[in-house]
Amino acid sequence: MVTEEEVLAALRRVVDPDLGKDVVSLGWIKDLKIEDGVVSFTLTLTTPACPVQDALATQSRNAVGSLPGVSKVDVKVSYDVARTTPSDNVATHKIKNIIAVGSGKGGVGKSTVAVNLAVALAMTGAKVGVLDADIYGASVPLMIGANTPPEVAGENLLKPSEVAGIKVISVGLLVPPGTPVIWRGALVTKAIQEFVTNVDWGELDYMIVDLPPGTGDAPLTVAQNLKPTGAVIVTTPQRASLEVALKTLTMFRKLDVPVIGIIENMSYLVCPYCGKEIDVFGKGSVESVAKHLQVPFLGSIPIDTRLREAEDNGELIVDFQDSPAAKALMDIARRIASKVSIIAYTSKPKEGEGEGGVSAFLPMPPKG
Repeated sequence: MVTEEEVLAALRRVVDPDLGKDVVSLGWIKDLKIEDGVVSFTLTLTTPACPVQDALATQSRNAVGSLPGVSKVDVKVSYDVARTTPSDNVATHKIKNIIAVGSGKGGVGKSTVAVNLAVALAMTGAKVGVLDADIYGASVPLMIGANTPPEVAGENLLKPSEVAGIKVISVGLLVPPGTPVIWRGALVTKAIQEFVTNVDWGELDYMIVDLPPGTGDAPLTVAQNLKPTGAVIVTTPQRASLEVALKTLTMFRKLDVPVIGIIENMSYLVCPYCGKEIDVFGKGSVESVAKHLQVPFLGSIPIDTRLREAEDNGELIVDFQDSPAAKALMDIARRIASKVSIIAYTSKPKEGEGEGGVSAFLPMPPKG
């Protein structure tokens, strides 16, 4: 009869390719049971968006199934999303990971990428929220189809709007449509702080923060106050966009925010008539620069007319599973989740910044 020690020894041959450790040492094997030649256990991964979860489950099943005396192997897969945020910070202790999405300049599709990455992660089963930190150019509500102002929850906190299971907060939900936000930098900083401390986000596996272009007050506030897990840089291939995007990358490095990677958006256009790929803005320059800077290249997203149509209608591109852009976004989301898990396992949690307070700076919608 096979023993528990033999099963665990077999499972030690199953190694996660990103962390470089076996599933037993990582503590991912739970509820191991052996009865009449049937071995059952739970493989608990760090994210439901794990890009190699099927491979790990298959390898685990085969490793145990090859042992003498084993007639059947039942493998269940569950998830316990790894945390990178400080658990002692009252403002963010329910948010396990914060991912800032930035760019050097506007017009590169940063908000489009941020919103659809959030949707892609949510589609895997993760609990996701989107914080729209682009105060002057808040476009997240339009893109994600959020049109209901947030309500006031307990303790005078705002309850974020929710679309497709994704929690959303944006100044665009708090002011009338078409109303410009004419604030100085100090007010922008205060608003972003209160989007965290004054909003009842609940439990989140990932918060996606859509930053405004550039290296001004908003990204500085996010880096210093939210202590994000890491930053994702979005750029188009042409030199004018890429050179400015690299300034944002350098900013995050100076602020000790890990750079998760770079995304090449609008990488190419598939001709609707002949199917040929057309490099509208050039192609491949971002991957080349990322390699030179030793920054992960997360992938390329093609131009897709359905993406523009989806945004205008408050729909989501990842709903179109046959779209090359949707597939690229799903693949990139899984890579980001994997790299967040690596950060969680290879760095110590950041110290808390103390308790977040509650103020009445943000306009509160009426109760009821």
